Amino acid sequence: MASAKKHIQSLARLLFKLSFDGPVLSADRVGGVLAYVEKTRPAHTSAVLKAYQRLVAAEVSRGQAVIEHAGFAGAPALDSIAAALSKKYARPVAWKAQSNPALLAGLRIRVGDDLYESSVSSQLATLAAAV
Repeated sequence: MASAKKHIQSLARLLFKLSFDGPVLSADRVGGVLAYVEKTRPAHTSAVLKAYQRLVAAEVSRGQAVIEHAGFAGAPALDSIAAALSKKYARPVAWKAQSNPALLAGLRIRVGDDLYESSVSSQLATLAAAV
C-alpha cells in the first residue's frame, strides 16, 4: 500500500510539472495532462487526479491575493498591493477583494498559505491576550 501511495504522489507531481509553460501554470498544458490521463487511465486514476488537483489548487492560490477590508478599498490601492506582492513573490499575483466589517479597519491579505494582517481587530486581540 505504501508503494501505491508513493506511485500516486510521484505521478501526480510529474503531471503537475508538465502543467507549466515556463514559470506559469498553463491552462492548455493542464488540459493536455487531463487528456493524457483520460486516454491512458493509469493505475489508481482517481487518486492520482485528486493528488494532482490539490497541487494545481495550491499553485493557483499562490497566484491570488485575497484582500479583506473593513471599509472602502479602491482599485488603485488594490492594484498597488498586488504589484508589491508580485514583486515580493517574483510572479504575477492577482487580487480579489472581500469586505469584512469584523476587521473594524485595516486589511487582511492571504496569498496561498501566507497571511498578512494589519487590522484593528487583530491589534485588539493581541492587546487582550497580553492582559
